[in-house]
Order: sequence, then structure tokens, then C-alpha cells
Amino acid sequence: MKSKKNPEKLPMSGGVKKGFRAYAVAVIAAALMLSVSMTALAADDPVTVVNNLSDFIFGLIRAVGLILLGFGIVQVGLSLKSHDPSQRANGFMTLAGGIIITFAKEILTLITG
Repeated sequence: MKSKKNPEKLPMSGGVKKGFRAYAVAVIAAALMLSVSMTALAADDPVTVVNNLSDFIFGLIRAVGLILLGFGIVQVGLSLKSHDPSQRANGFMTLAGGIIITFAKEILTLITG
């Protein structure tokens, strides 16, 4: 016979739940502001159009990096609370990946000169 696992939600206090909701709303609002506020201006010079498109794409990449950065911070915080070393390692890896993705444009310009 198969035993059914009873998926129950973990207990979360009201303050933590409100804080997480506020954090999630702030991250989504920041991502939307970064992605929507970019204007693509039409220009006669094709190089300007390509540069505008490049700036827009790097803005989207930066938004994804900021979301990963925030998620990594949450993971590290939860791992410190639960004393789980593997979750802490995953949190730090997500945090490092978020930092690298957030600053991808600056890293590329530093490499290429």
C-alpha cells in the first residue's frame, strides 16, 4: 500500500508573512519599473538603434539579476534560521549568481575595455 504524504503548510507568523508580501511586491514593482520605463527612441543612425536595444536587454537582465539577488538573500536568511548547511550553500550560490547577473554589463565592459 502506498502511504499518502500529508502536505501541510509550515507555520508562519503574521509579521513574517506581511514582510514577505511587502518584499515580493517591492521586487515585482522594481522589475516592472525597470522593464517598462525603458523607452526605445527611433533614430536615423542604425548604431544608435542597436545601442538602445542593447541597453533595453541589459536592463531586463539586470531586473532578473536583482530578483535572483533578493531570492538568494531570502534563502540565506532561511538557512541561518534552520541551521541547514546545504541550503546555506545554495543560498550563497544564488546570491553570487544574482550579483554576477546584475552587474553583467559592467563586467563585459571591463573585460572588453
